[in-house]
Amino acid sequence: MADVVKDLTSGTIGGAAQLIVGHPFDTIKVKLQSQPVPLPGQLPKYSGAMDAVKQTIAAEGARGLYKGMGAPLATVAAFNAVLFTVRGQMEALLRSEPGVPLTVQQQVICGAGAGVAVSFLACPTELIKCRLQAQSALSSSAATGAVKYGGPMDVARHVLRSEGGLRGLFKGLVPTLAREVPGNAAMFGVYEALKKTLAGGPDTSKLGRGSLIVAGGLAGASFWAFVYPTDVVKSVIQVDDYRNPKFSGSINAFKKIFATEGVKGLYKGFGPAMARSVPANAACFLAYEVTRSSLE
Repeated sequence: MADVVKDLTSGTIGGAAQLIVGHPFDTIKVKLQSQPVPLPGQLPKYSGAMDAVKQTIAAEGARGLYKGMGAPLATVAAFNAVLFTVRGQMEALLRSEPGVPLTVQQQVICGAGAGVAVSFLACPTELIKCRLQAQSALSSSAATGAVKYGGPMDVARHVLRSEGGLRGLFKGLVPTLAREVPGNAAMFGVYEALKKTLAGGPDTSKLGRGSLIVAGGLAGASFWAFVYPTDVVKSVIQVDDYRNPKFSGSINAFKKIFATEGVKGLYKGFGPAMARSVPANAACFLAYEVTRSSLE
């Protein structure tokens, strides 16, 4: 129980650090992912990441970069507490003896298991976040019939009332699982491998903060590099119009994006996602490790 409490506390603090550092990048990522395909002869709403930043600040101020942060901030404690606690409990199950370091392969398994658990928290949270982040891009297309939301609770009320009740909040669960399970498997596996490399052996307890920042940042980048097209599919499904949907499911969304925009369409917003992943996950892992060590 003591280890559970430590992981809960450390995961919460790590998640808060990750969110504060990374949310503006995430907002731009979602805007680029969800903007409508321009009609023939027309330019897209955003020409790229920097253009999206400029337009967002011009229209909404700097606060626009933090739009949709309320939903993940409200659940960041639960999300990261579950992620690191499930991972910690799986570590305990796989460890042959107390205190024995796990192999990289075992950390991959722990990450995958944690990914399953957090998917059920991530899906409704990200649906609300994506709706808020994308509404300015979607509103430029009259064909979308986009709903204007006043905030996270307004999104939740609308979905519960008009989009199938509780089931509506879990729209996009399949691609969320397809992102979180392999993504977290890769992230925790890479994190462990890098820590052991930087430590020069299996004992990573003496690593300095600089090494933890490097390992955490690159581990976070591996998450997105491994599963990014799945995240694009998740985003477009979650912001798709309920009454007049463009996509019938995850596979259909993947096929349509690929058919109309090619491989490039499956990597819309990849630059902001990668730019976010390094500092945000570096902050998360550093905050987690420092907090966890202070509780020992």
